[in-house]
Amino acid sequence: QVQLVESGGGLVQAGGSLRLSCAASGSDSSILFGGWYRQAPGLQRELVASIIIGGSTIYADSVKGRFTISRVNIKRTVYLQMNSLNPEDTAVYYCGMGLRAAKPEYWGQGTQVTVSS
Repeated sequence: QVQLVESGGGLVQAGGSLRLSCAASGSDSSILFGGWYRQAPGLQRELVASIIIGGSTIYADSVKGRFTISRVNIKRTVYLQMNSLNPEDTAVYYCGMGLRAAKPEYWGQGTQVTVSS
């Protein structure tokens, strides 16, 4: 019912910045949060940041102080501003939306972020 499309990934040098966008089409009134996840080759997908309807945010320890999640409407567009990027941030980043951050009902296709030294 809901389709998510990520954009904004690319190649950036260490210390640089990128802003990822997640655009949602369709509608599901049960959606309470939007989040960003990432997965490096051979590793599990992990939660990077999430934001809920009330505006509360959660960040992985590894990105606190560097990444900021925001939204105009949690059910339409969610952003991830990434600053001070380092090579360890290299991964495919996925947008997710749903009732629980642990298992989003909807996923985007992913966007590659590569940070060079």
